[in-house]
Amino acid sequence: SGQFAIVKRCIEKSTGVEYAAKFIKKRQSRASRRGVRREEIEREVDILQQLQHPNIVSLHDVYENRTDVVLILELSVCRLFSAPEIVNYEPLGLEADMCLSGASPFLGDTKQETLGNISAMNYDFDEELFSNTSELAKSFIRQLLEKDTRKRMTIQEALNHHWIKSCGPMEEDNAASEAEKKTEQLQTKRLKEYTIQSHSSMPQNNTYANFERFAHVVEDVSLMETGLSEVAGARHTLQGDIEALLSIYNDKEAWYKEESETARKQLSQVRYEFRKVEATRRLLQEDMKAIDASLESISGKYSQRQSQLDALRQELNSELQWLQEVMSSLHPEGANGSILSSSLNTDVKQALMELLHQSCRRELCPEAKQPLTESG
Repeated sequence: SGQFAIVKRCIEKSTGVEYAAKFIKKRQSRASRRGVRREEIEREVDILQQLQHPNIVSLHDVYENRTDVVLILELSVCRLFSAPEIVNYEPLGLEADMCLSGASPFLGDTKQETLGNISAMNYDFDEELFSNTSELAKSFIRQLLEKDTRKRMTIQEALNHHWIKSCGPMEEDNAASEAEKKTEQLQTKRLKEYTIQSHSSMPQNNTYANFERFAHVVEDVSLMETGLSEVAGARHTLQGDIEALLSIYNDKEAWYKEESETARKQLSQVRYEFRKVEATRRLLQEDMKAIDASLESISGKYSQRQSQLDALRQELNSELQWLQEVMSSLHPEGANGSILSSSLNTDVKQALMELLHQSCRRELCPEAKQPLTESG
């Protein structure tokens, strides 16, 4: 299992020959980051169709469905070698395919020990396996078995290595022949024990790595990483939307602040005008209270003077009656006497009424006070 592909063992029904079926996830859209682009898959197929070499896995057939492109490849059983970053579930790159030794230098007595050696890059060149390997070839292998992917040889650096460039066509054929003979002779006890342990049934409480489960885990991790990438893209888009909203909000906030300042000034002016009106209202209330007090005072004085006038009127009426009696006693009865008495009574009444009105005016208007002369 890899980041975008899963390899399964398959059998061709017509011949019974076993092959490796590599299921490559197709990218469903240009915007998506999940899966492999179709042109990249076609490029891999073209390269495999052009390459024909005993040490390169050959392409047998190609199938395609809605979600995957399936490459039917020559079955090649690898003896539990993997790059450290694959074992440690770290991000993968082209460097993961640049680990090479010819025979596993991490081989342990158990799968768990082998995986531990890979993870820690703990290896040595077994004398039995690497006795005929040149130091230049070992240098080539050491630079490929580098745990730090940044220090591991790249494809171009490997092609430019002295060991690769020093091998001519004849040397390559001889090296391939010797390697095939060496492989046929590698029937050592250690490899037999490892093969038995690899294919034997494991007890229920085993601690060996379950690679099928790891494959699913790696696939799930890959899907999660892809999902996280999509979430990151959505987050970037959302961040842009948020920034746009913040810009709009800032503009609105500035506008609201300006409007608020204008409204505040207008409200301050209204409050000032209201305070002026309120002060005028209070002054008017005080003036009205003073006027009410003055009116009450005048009303009281008027009532008092009215009482005095009533008393004076009664006194005048009494005096008039007395005068009439006096006048009646002074003049004899008759026509002339009656006329004289009536004329006198009228003159006296007018004089008394005028005197009474003058007295009232002086009482109601103190500024026009004048001395009064009483007559009786």
